Parts: sequence; C-alpha cells; structure tokens
Amino acid sequence: MRGLAAVPSYVVMQPTTLCNLDCAYCYLPFRAADRRMPVAVAEAVAAAVNPWAATGRFSVVWHGGEPLAAGREHLADLIAPFGPEVEHHVQTNATLIDDDWCDFFVRHEMRVSVSVDGPRARNGDRVNRGGQPAYDRILHGIAALRRRGLPFSALAVVSRPEPGLATELYDYFLELGCDVLGINIEETEGVNTRDNRHDPLAVSAFWAELVGAWRREPRIHLREIEWSLRYAAAVLDNSVDGLLPRQLDPIPTIGHDGSVIVLSPELAGFTDPRYGDFSSGNVLATPLAQILGDAAATPWVGEFLAGVEACRTSCPYFGFCGGGHAANRYFELGRFDGTETEHCRNSKIRLLEGVLEHARDHQAPAA
Repeated sequence: MRGLAAVPSYVVMQPTTLCNLDCAYCYLPFRAADRRMPVAVAEAVAAAVNPWAATGRFSVVWHGGEPLAAGREHLADLIAPFGPEVEHHVQTNATLIDDDWCDFFVRHEMRVSVSVDGPRARNGDRVNRGGQPAYDRILHGIAALRRRGLPFSALAVVSRPEPGLATELYDYFLELGCDVLGINIEETEGVNTRDNRHDPLAVSAFWAELVGAWRREPRIHLREIEWSLRYAAAVLDNSVDGLLPRQLDPIPTIGHDGSVIVLSPELAGFTDPRYGDFSSGNVLATPLAQILGDAAATPWVGEFLAGVEACRTSCPYFGFCGGGHAANRYFELGRFDGTETEHCRNSKIRLLEGVLEHARDHQAPAA
C-alpha cells in the first residue's frame, strides 16, 4: 500500500450532477443542477478503459447525482463507447426505476445497487425536493426489479447506531431481497456538516449485533462483516501482508465535465484555496492513463500519501483499512496528512472491534 497504482480496478462516472431527491445527509454540492456529461467525455474515458478491460475484470460505476436522472437515451449514449468486456454498475435511489429501466439494465447487463436505509421509519432523511418522504417511490422501483427477477445490492446509511437497529436492518434487507448489503455509518463530508461522533461502545455493539444477525441467516453478502472476517482469518494464518494491494487503487472519478478526481469521489465539485478543484487533469485534454500516471504529483494527493505513511507508523489498525479515505480527512480535519478521523473510528476501528467482540462472546467453551 505505497503510492498509487497506474491502472485502477474501476472508474466512477458522473453522468449528471442532478438528483431528484434531497437527502439530509447527502454530500453533493450541485445536486439541484442538471449538468450532464458530454458523450465526448465517455469516449475519452473508454479509450483508456477498453484496453484495461481486455486484460482483466474492470468496472464502470455510474454514480451521481442520480444517474437515472440523465435519462435512458443519454445514459445509453454514454455507455456506447465502452467495449463488451466492461462491467457496468449503477448506484441509484430507485425512485425512477420502472419496466423500461429494467429493460435498459438487462440490455446493458448493468448491475444495480439501491440506496435505502431500512424500514419506512428509518428513511426520514430521504426526501424529495418538496421535503416529502421518498420511501414509497423507492419501494416501487425495487418492486420492479424483483418483478423482473433482476438481482440488486443495497446500501444503507446509519445515522444513529443504537441497540436493536442492526438486527432490524438485517431482517429488513433479508425480506427486501437484495443479495449484497453495505452499511455506511453517516459521514461528515461535503455539504453534510452534521456531527458523526458517537459513543464508541454503542458503535462497537452495533457491529457486533450485525455479525450476530448475519450469522443466524447468512443469505446476504454483508460487505463490512465479510471483509472483517477475511482480515481476521489472514491475521490468524499469517497471510495478512497479501490481503491489501501493494499500491492504492486511484479510484478515478470522472466528473460531468471530464475532470478527474482520484481516491475520493466525494471531493468532486469542491474547491479549496490551497488545493484548487482537487482535479488531477481532464480527459478532454489529457489521456486518462497519463493523468493517473502523474496523479501523485497533485499537491493534495502527495499530502494524502504522507498521511497514509503517518497512519502506517502510528495506527495498529493500518493493515485492516490501509490508511483511510482522503475525503474523510479533508472534511473532518481540514487537510489530508492527518490520521485518525471519526469515520475511522466508526467504520474501521469500531467495526473490527465489534466483530472481535462478537467472536469473544460466542467462542466455543474449552474442552
């Protein structure tokens, strides 16, 4: 985990900045504006991606805004330059999904991930631009996916970890029918300035409870828990050095205008007097491969890499998380070379502690 890899494992594409919802915890700065990606941007990205995909698995993740707000015709035009080896994924709030969109997903072999925070009462922050709850429209879209037999993932934001919540969420998503689940404890980033500090014991207990719910009926791939267990297993068999990649995945996000932000999609659309617009280049002017090859020279990226090295030397959890996320450092600490953040505590340190807590509480008695 030293430096940036020259070739990413996926790219994030922003087909539009627009979102038809106005969720309270959203980090996006321009979600009320419909700034659409020109096809020329997709063509420029595809020129780099297609050769990468020809040599191994490669994904394009369509992210927003709300990607479906770009419309089927325009999104199809953006997908067209990518070769058949490229896997397409979309992160959506599901409110626009209908049978026509399901046909689109089938036609483009697109994998769908839906943002929903659990039962109706847990979705109070997910509202439309008039402030009305979006839950019924989300369920309507999910029902279309299920009616058509399309598999989907789910992503849930947890704002307040509390006893009983983990079990409630897991049981809900079992019934919902997703096959993969990711849990994000709300983060302070972008335009979301809400405090994300929580009682450490409550957060660890939340993760421990989630492990217990999953173990009782492990029909869903639970992203955070399964990664934690892989790490624990690697520590036990002394293979942890091979668990993380040798270099950081640059995770390039391609903004609607062709600008390239590495490491953290959440930085797209923001500027800073010290760092500028966080861009390492624009694919309309410079090939993506060249931008990524030079990205470590971007001042803020160099500062972040220094922060990763500081984590390596100071944090016993480094082997588990690999140094944290750039956006969390910036929005919590105001710079990139700091170390521990509330995000680290909530979603890395307390996660691993919760998994280990569950293991200690349920270990087999000595013979």
